[in-house]
Parts: sequence; C-alpha cells; structure tokens
Amino acid sequence: MKLCRFDDNRLGVVRGNCVHDVSDVLGVLPQVRYPLPDHDPLIAALDQLRPRIEALADAADPIPLDRVRLLPPVASPRKIIGAPVNYRLHLDEALADETIHHGTNIMPIDKAGLFLKATSSLIGAAEPVTIRFPDSRNDHEIELVAIIGRKADRVSRAAALDHVAGYAIGLDMTVRGTQERSMRKSCDSYTVLGPWMVTADEIADPSALEMELRVNGAVRQKARTSDMIRDLSTLIERASAFYTLMPGDLLYTGTPEGVSEVKAGDRMIASIEGIGAMTVAINGPE
Repeated sequence: MKLCRFDDNRLGVVRGNCVHDVSDVLGVLPQVRYPLPDHDPLIAALDQLRPRIEALADAADPIPLDRVRLLPPVASPRKIIGAPVNYRLHLDEALADETIHHGTNIMPIDKAGLFLKATSSLIGAAEPVTIRFPDSRNDHEIELVAIIGRKADRVSRAAALDHVAGYAIGLDMTVRGTQERSMRKSCDSYTVLGPWMVTADEIADPSALEMELRVNGAVRQKARTSDMIRDLSTLIERASAFYTLMPGDLLYTGTPEGVSEVKAGDRMIASIEGIGAMTVAINGPE
C-alpha cells in the first residue's frame, strides 16, 4: 500500500496515477490532549487501521495525482535520524574534495555514529527546498528512508526490520561548512520526505533497491542500497541502542557518491525502485 498525505492534511491511498481519499479513518485516532504523544498516532495504529483504509480506498473516487499537493507522508515524527558517510564511494569523494569536508575530520559511519536533524526541517514532495545560505555550497543527497512502525528499544539486528512500517524517498539537503552536521542539515526545508510511504510488505529487501537523482535532467547520483557500508538492520540496531525509536520516527540511511551543488531554479527528480519518484524544486532565499 502507498499511503500519502495531501492538500489540507488529507490522507490518501495511491493507486496508479491517482489518490483515493481515506481521510475518514482519521476520526478513530485518539483525540490528542496535552502533553502531546511521543509518537505519530497514525503510524502507531496503521496495522489495525489498514483493513478500514483499504475499504475506504475501494469506495473512493480517484483523484489524479497532478491535482493534489503532496505533504510529508508522516505528519509528526519525533526524531529524524541520519546515517553519515554510509556509502564507501561517498566517503572517498568527501575525503578528496575540500569543498565537501572543509578541513573537518570525515570519519566512516562506524566511528562517526548517527546524528539527529531538526523535525522543523521536514517538507513534502510538493514543497520547494529554499536555499538558506546562497553564498555557501548547498548539496543534494538522495537517501532511502525507513519509517519506524513500533517501539524499538535496544533491538537486535535480526529483529530490526520487524519494527519498520514502511519506506519513502528522502533528500538530506546539506550546507557545506565547518559546523556540526545537525546544524548544517537542519535548515527549514532541508529534509524532504516523499512522495508517499510504501508499506514494508511491498519492499521485499530494502538492501536491494536502485536509486537515482537527476538535476535539470542530468544524472548526479545513481547507486544501489546494497552499496551501504552498514545496512538498515544494523542502523536500527545501533540507533535503538542509544535512544528508543517510536512510531513515525524517520531513519535516513545515507547517500551514495555524486553529491553536488544545487542553486535556485534547479529541479531535482529523485527515484527509488519500489517506491516511485518525486520532483522537487529549488528556490532562492525568501
């Protein structure tokens, strides 16, 4: 199942080139009162709601995808986790290019660990990335994103994928510089998630997917998730060893080689096998 959020926080199922509105199912979610929950309520209840979602989709009139505005498929992630330099050839290019490393100590993922991004940086496929610092180098980084489906506290690698609700395409936009990663990657609009969430049952092996990113029609990044230094199961194991993962948390799994600069007016097309594709515009400062 492909699940999207669109327009005015509507919920939809994507079938072919159309969206089927299933927003009525949201009425069964618990009413939120202060303090706010530590997870995304829809993702936490997805397994129980799926039969009702499918039935509503069957009965709904199709809406062409080009008539809706796609929002991030997860409304309320509490954590956005990133996996730095998790592809060998990207590590090599980062070490070789001073405009990427800026004299900082680039370490492989086993030494660097993971990092967190601000949830305020999250946007959907229909929104543009807005360059915050036009005088700096701003890079694209395509990534497979795992959406956590149930609480994961110190889980084993063998059990890790049982905690995944689904997958989406991610763009981990980055300002190059000497600041900490979590700062340079947390500008407003610098975390793109979309175009929808594909439930985990539709992705047989997240370590065997082809990904590609084009800018203005030219291929910039092209690789397979099998090229990761540490696979998704290992990333979940390591992340959950440090902090409890909750439904709706997002795990960006790292980017392959080919990162490069984007500027206002550029158009990125990011695609991942089994998920789909999304077109994202680049805007200048507002």
